[in-house]
Amino acid sequence: MNRFRQVPAAAAVAAAMIGVLGACAPAPESGQTGSSSELSSAEATTSATRAPQSGADVTDAQAEDLCTRMEAQLSPWRTYTPSVGRGGLNILVAEWAGANGLDFLAVAGDRARIDTITSEQCPEVREEAITALEIPDLASGLVGF
Repeated sequence: MNRFRQVPAAAAVAAAMIGVLGACAPAPESGQTGSSSELSSAEATTSATRAPQSGADVTDAQAEDLCTRMEAQLSPWRTYTPSVGRGGLNILVAEWAGANGLDFLAVAGDRARIDTITSEQCPEVREEAITALEIPDLASGLVGF
């Protein structure tokens, strides 16, 4: 396949990723005005308890879900070009974070956490994904901030 024909596919993946990022961003709580620095300590504590989990704290079930989702994509990732597959990895991680109530921005900010989770939970799947996507580690294939 000609490399120039991959550009529309990559653009579509990027557009989908932007849509997923927007959908995963936490909405401000109703009645909240001003910046978060203006919240009282009691309000901040209450808000923190209602906030989604950070990307650093995942349960075994959440880690297993990530591995299951990745394993299901190994065949398509081997079939498509690595650049398209890497876009798929980003969408997969965003969907996984959203489905499991994780703060996607925290996950995106700590891309290496995906490597840690998969190294502990499913090292074989992780290695197969790295090989199929032609990247040194999963963090290298993820969009981060």
